[in-house]
Amino acid sequence: MIVKIVYYSMYGHVHAMAQAVAEGVSRVEGARADLRMVPETLSRDVLEKMGALEAGEKMKNVQICTVDELEEASAIIFGTPTRFGNMCGQMRQFLDGTGKHWASGALIGKVGSVFTCSATQHGGQESTILSFHVTLLHQGMIIVGLPYSFQGQTRIDEITGGSPYGAATISGGEGQRMPSPNELEAARFQGRHVAEIASRLS
Repeated sequence: MIVKIVYYSMYGHVHAMAQAVAEGVSRVEGARADLRMVPETLSRDVLEKMGALEAGEKMKNVQICTVDELEEASAIIFGTPTRFGNMCGQMRQFLDGTGKHWASGALIGKVGSVFTCSATQHGGQESTILSFHVTLLHQGMIIVGLPYSFQGQTRIDEITGGSPYGAATISGGEGQRMPSPNELEAARFQGRHVAEIASRLS
């Protein structure tokens, strides 16, 4: 059973979460996690001005996703940074290329899930995931979030991302904060949870 983890990461925060999601998927017998990045839409010059080239080098070995390979997955877990409370433009452009999947019903019945990253505690994590769900519902996918059986999302002893809609991390205003142990554990939990549900359905 293939679980695709399809994401975009500019500075490495979503990439770190995606790796943790993959760890969680791999804990389910018979599940294989495939990490994939959506294509970049910004030029090298723009990425350099944004200070994103160094982080990009660390992720250059991750295979670029094509829309056609989505069909082979039993579940797809999407990861995106927030952009004003929505998914990033790179992810939106990738999903806009799945019109033929919608027309043919190729993704109907597949499990879909989302995780994210925002700069601040209230930077649109929940609205990003919830608005992402709209696309998955149009594709006929079965949406899975992060249940409260992951009790790390109820803790109040530290600042942490995550909600019942999906795992999340907070990067800080300058991107200086990488995912915390609790946020990474939420991502692992979500990966395992999605793979377990997909396994039952298949």
